[in-house]
Amino acid sequence: MPIVLTLTEGVIPADREGAAVERIVDAFLRHHGLAGNRVMTPNVTAHVSVLPKGRTYAGGKPVEGAWIETRTPSFALADRAIQAAFFGEATEILHVLSGGTLSRDRIWSDGVHAVDGAWNIGGKALTNAELGDAIAGG
Repeated sequence: MPIVLTLTEGVIPADREGAAVERIVDAFLRHHGLAGNRVMTPNVTAHVSVLPKGRTYAGGKPVEGAWIETRTPSFALADRAIQAAFFGEATEILHVLSGGTLSRDRIWSDGVHAVDGAWNIGGKALTNAELGDAIAGG
């Protein structure tokens, strides 16, 4: 379940990007009650894209900001309380790691749900039910 973190260059110091990923992934797992799950922990992946200043936009105008996008099966981030808690915490993580210079209104996030059966773990495409069974066993 990839988490994509896109940053305008300099909004988070480069040496804190790894900490941002680690904390956001930890928050995702914790808010789903999956911290330490043997199946999900290694399969919540992430990558960071850092774009030069002048190459990120809001309202069609250049802006310095951060974007968090999750790509999950439909049962993840389905509960409103989990959505609010996770995205709120992820926003706070980025704000704090920026040293408070990246304002919360310059951190955007969204969640995308995948088509059932589109999850590939260990070379096998899994349906939501199969993934749920694997998670329950982990």
